Amino acid sequence: MGSVADCFDNALAETFLATLKTELVYTRAWPSWHELETEVFYHIEGFHNPRRRHSRLGNVSPDTYEKIHHESLTDIEVSGR
Repeated sequence: MGSVADCFDNALAETFLATLKTELVYTRAWPSWHELETEVFYHIEGFHNPRRRHSRLGNVSPDTYEKIHHESLTDIEVSGR
């Protein structure tokens, strides 16, 4: 990753955290830190990673993208290219 004072160092993390806060954290009041922590985990593992569409992946979910990618690799292996 970048060097000292590189503006692109934290771009990915900052974008992810901004999205997480907008979609989850700021949507309601959280009665306890533990409840928020648990909900953040389930949001990331249950929605963000497998089902949320990502523009960088052609507006498909990571699960769908991996299936398409795996199928393309399998097609290449089967055809012998």
